[in-house]
Amino acid sequence: VGMSGGLVVSSFQQETGRILSKQEIAKVQELHGKCFLKRLNEVKALPGSCELLQTLTKAGVSWAIATSGNRGPAEKLLKLIPVEQDTILITHAEVQHAKPDPDLFLAAADKLSANIENCVVVGDSIWDLLAAQRARALGVGLLSGGYGEDELTRAGAYRVYRDPADLLAHLYETGVRPGHSE
Repeated sequence: VGMSGGLVVSSFQQETGRILSKQEIAKVQELHGKCFLKRLNEVKALPGSCELLQTLTKAGVSWAIATSGNRGPAEKLLKLIPVEQDTILITHAEVQHAKPDPDLFLAAADKLSANIENCVVVGDSIWDLLAAQRARALGVGLLSGGYGEDELTRAGAYRVYRDPADLLAHLYETGVRPGHSE
């Protein structure tokens, strides 16, 4: 759902007006994780995911995955998009705050030895784009997370694409030029 367990709890409390106890919060977060793991084998890679990452790798563009999720499930999901590069994976366990705080993207840029202001963050939720904006990175939205183009744009997306295949077809709009060394 594009939210960390903590954000799920905050959203629930906001929407219902009910404040959860520490025990209830732990239970909601546990159930959130169990529900995700239960459906993990149903997840399919988005169209163009492999091709996009392979194109970036071949063009010498460094990239990383930054997720509010846990490392175990994230590593299983990465197997859906096999690439030759050793993938840099940053999870919420490695930072102080998950999205919408910028910590995940700042940590990813640091691991890439990149200036965050020269990075493009691709995300499918308003939380991704808010975090990208707070990190001072260029945010690009994908319509795969249940949010509409207008929501992603209002959250800071420079451009919004249908899926990774659509982003790949328009990669030049992000300033990335595969096949051109600079």
